[in-house]
Amino acid sequence: MYRLIALALLLSACGGAQTVPGYRKPGTDIWSNAVLEVPRLAGDWRQAADFAPPGASCAAGGLTIRPVAAGGLEVSGRLCLGGQARAISGQLAASGPGRFRPSGPGFAGADAEWWVLWADTGYRSLVIGTPSGAFGFALDREGALPADRRAAAREILDWNGYDVTRAVFVD
Repeated sequence: MYRLIALALLLSACGGAQTVPGYRKPGTDIWSNAVLEVPRLAGDWRQAADFAPPGASCAAGGLTIRPVAAGGLEVSGRLCLGGQARAISGQLAASGPGRFRPSGPGFAGADAEWWVLWADTGYRSLVIGTPSGAFGFALDREGALPADRRAAAREILDWNGYDVTRAVFVD
């Protein structure tokens, strides 16, 4: 009997070690922006939100985005992801509507497929996430999101399974 209990405890401990932390509820649906106009992403963006564990924080970063061949993007800058500053540089190959696959070493810690979940109609704000929920963030041309776009970003993240209680927005 004691051996069975010990075995059950051992197996449950092993199973817990294999789970990947993330900011999305596992198994929930996620949608990318199917009508994304990639050329309108060109320019400088400032980070407006991130997901971070309690107590972790870093200064919001930003990205410069340049469209490249075949609907892909070239990005460079620094982002705060999961409360840690990450240098980002390289190309994101188009992998579907509103979906981009990073390539190269310039995406350490941000190498999951990037999905544009939302862009406002003026392409002033973006919400980017990953199917795994490994990270998610919002970008804005000016920095902090105005109240209406902040509310929209929260709704989009929530709709796509993100735990918005863990979102940290720039004020």
